Parts: sequence; structure tokens; C-alpha cells
Amino acid sequence: MNRLIKAFALILLASSIAAAELPADLRAKVDDLAQHTLANTGVPSASIAIVQDGEITYLRAYGNARLNPGTPATPSMRYSVGSISKQFTAAAILLLAEDGKLSLDDPVSRFVPDLTRGNEVTIRELLSHTSGYQDYWPQDYVMPSMLKPVTADKILDTWARKPLDFDPGTQWQYSNTNFVIAGLIIEKASGKPLLQFLSQRIFTPLGMKSIINIDQEHLTDTDAIGYMRYGIGPLRPSPKEGKGWLFAAGELAMPAEDLAKWDISIMNQSLLKPASYAQMEREIVLKNGVGTRYGLGVGVRSEFGKRAIEHGGEVSGFTAENIVFPDDKTAVVVLTNEDAVPASGDLAKGIATLLFRDPGAARQEEQAKAIFAGLQQGKIDRSLFTDNCNAYFTEQALKDLGDSLGPLGPPIEFTQTGKSERGGMTFRLFEVHFPKKTLEVWERIMPDGKIEQYQVPAK
Repeated sequence: MNRLIKAFALILLASSIAAAELPADLRAKVDDLAQHTLANTGVPSASIAIVQDGEITYLRAYGNARLNPGTPATPSMRYSVGSISKQFTAAAILLLAEDGKLSLDDPVSRFVPDLTRGNEVTIRELLSHTSGYQDYWPQDYVMPSMLKPVTADKILDTWARKPLDFDPGTQWQYSNTNFVIAGLIIEKASGKPLLQFLSQRIFTPLGMKSIINIDQEHLTDTDAIGYMRYGIGPLRPSPKEGKGWLFAAGELAMPAEDLAKWDISIMNQSLLKPASYAQMEREIVLKNGVGTRYGLGVGVRSEFGKRAIEHGGEVSGFTAENIVFPDDKTAVVVLTNEDAVPASGDLAKGIATLLFRDPGAARQEEQAKAIFAGLQQGKIDRSLFTDNCNAYFTEQALKDLGDSLGPLGPPIEFTQTGKSERGGMTFRLFEVHFPKKTLEVWERIMPDGKIEQYQVPAK
């Protein structure tokens, strides 16, 4: 009964997600960034969701989801999310652990027999990519064998019943094979097909209504089409993997809004117990003490000085990026319909930069940009700098800077991309883009506003 009450509460929570709005100035900047990214990369389309304060504040799609004839992308269209699917597999394992059906430290042999060293490898090591089982799909394209159907057991016969690539727990190495094994464990422990379990315990309670399993079905005529290209040639429809190849490791497709609902549940810890979220989001440490920057099905890192839970995804024709900042109740989802390109990750990071932008960043950018322009002419306004920094800018330094930076001409973009504190000073990182070159500027500012360091490192 308690589970039914909790599920009903989760449905109410999902249905009450407010249609809040991103501020107009920020919306315009996101629009410009998205359009600029598509124009520069040639990626056909992008579907974006932004969460702020635990609410979806932005849903928009850009470009053409289908070519010939051109069909504009809409936020309701589904895109394959690739390996972002892995965090749902990990969450299912954690739910089964809460149910008492398994333990993360169970050997995989308890559920899947005859795997190499299956009595040593644990479920936790599967979910954290520290098992040693070899990846069955490290390539970024679809090989001929993958156009034909396959079973999970056949994948394991070929890749998980051979010698391990390393001893369990001693290395981190991304492996889709791990999650195929995890998917079979879910089915055996729950007594249900994987997608049925995911639907009943995750998708339905969170109001994620448009999920499709592309491991067994094709996207429909109202969804995005996946594309690829050879080199910088024309876009071409991508081949579809055969049934079975994406099981538990990359099988889901959904609109950006559904993925944003999942992100909100992570922020609110509304689906799993707090202890389960802690296990999922805790960095796994190898036996030699080295951190992996990976938890259970998710990357664990610091971005903009904030805790970030992140994962990208790629299957044939699609790439995706999902970044959640749980402590800040913020998330960015970017789905695109071209494979083997970094556009989704670049766009997601660019949007996150805008969301966490220092209110004074525009003024600081203008000052840093003006200093850079002066250095291109071998000049500086010494009143802006501390004595130490003025000593750094010798006549020789100014001459070298002018001679090397001046010929580049005016930058096409000058943007702050990072900020941190150290030694009582504020560090700011800027990227300076020219048509054929990108430079960085490192700036450290004292509490009184004087600049203690302004460097343009070689790159």
C-alpha cells in the first residue's frame, strides 16, 4: 500500500511541473547559441530542455528533424538518447536492491551463470565500468554484423565469456557489455522484461509518457530521423542497429521534456531512497585509490564549481547530453540527430555556462576584451594592474604580445568560460575565438578589483 501511495504522489508531482519561463534575455542567448551551433556544425536539429529551481523553464527545438522534405523539429519529437539509458538501468538495479531482491555487492554469477570470473565481479562493478568485461561496441559507427538481430546471451558469449581486460576494480574502462549483463540481472531478479520494469517503476510514476524502446521498435513518422555523414560530406540517413544490440545499454528514445522530468526526480530524490541516490552519485574509487569520476551509470564531476551528474549518449544517427546540477536544482538536456559529432555536449556546456554566468561577467568580459585589444597593439593601462602584474608586463613582454597577437586581428568571440577562487583572488578563464585559432586568457583579480595576473598562454 505504501508503494502505491508513493507512486500516486510521484504522478501528481510529475503532472504539476510548472510551465515557468526562462527570462527573456537568457532565452534569447540560448536561442542564439543553439542556432549558431547548428549553423556551424551542420547538425540537422537539436531539441533542448532546461530545468531551473526544479521546474522546466525552457522547451524548444531547432532545425529540421527530418530532411527531404524538411520537417521542422518540435519539442514533442522523440530522439534516441543512447547511453543516457544506462542511468535508468542503474536506477532499476537500485530499486531492486531497495526491494531486497539483490545487493550491489552480489557476484554477477548469482543471476547470470558462466561469465568469466562471474563469482568475483560484482553488480556494482558492472554499473561503474570497473568489471573488466570487454566492450562489445567501442566504435562510433554500425558494423555489418550489427545490422543483424542478436540476443543478449550471444553478446555475452562473445565478449563476457573471454578473459577479462583487467582485474575487477583495478581500472575504469567504459563497456556496454556491463549493462547488457545488468539488464539480464534486472529481468531475473524482478521476473519481468526490462522495459516493463522500467515503465512500471520509473517512467509511469514520473509521468514520462513518450518513451519508446528502439532496440525493438523504430521511431515513428512524427519523430526525428537519425543522420550521419562521411567526413564533411552531405548528411545521409544512418543505418539502424539490429534488434538486441542496444538492450539495457542504449535502447531508449524520448522527447527532451521526458528526460527533464527524470532530472527533476534526481534533484528532488523522489523516486529512490536518499541512500540509493548517494550510491548512484558517489564517485567509484579503484583499488589503487584513484578516482574514476564515475558513479553508477552516471559521470560524477565538478562543473563551474558545482556538483554535476552527467552522461552523454550516442547510437546510430543520434547524440545526446544530459547534465544535472542537483544542489542547484538545475539541468540541461540537449538531443541531436546526427552521430559522431560533439554538438550536443558543446551546446549543453554552453547553455550551462549561460545559466551560471556571473551577473558581472559581461562587464568583466568587456574589460578583459579591452585589455586584450590593447595587448594586440603592445599597450596596457597600468592603472588596472597590481605592482606584481605591472612588473610582469615588461617592454619585452608587451612587444612579444603585440607582435604575436596583433596579426590575428579582432576576435570574433571573447567569452568567459570559467571562474574559481584561490589565494584570496578570483580566477577567470576566457576563450578568445579567431577564424582559425582559439586562445585562452587567464586572469586573477584581487579583492579590490586590481588585476594580479593577465596571461595569454600558448595553445
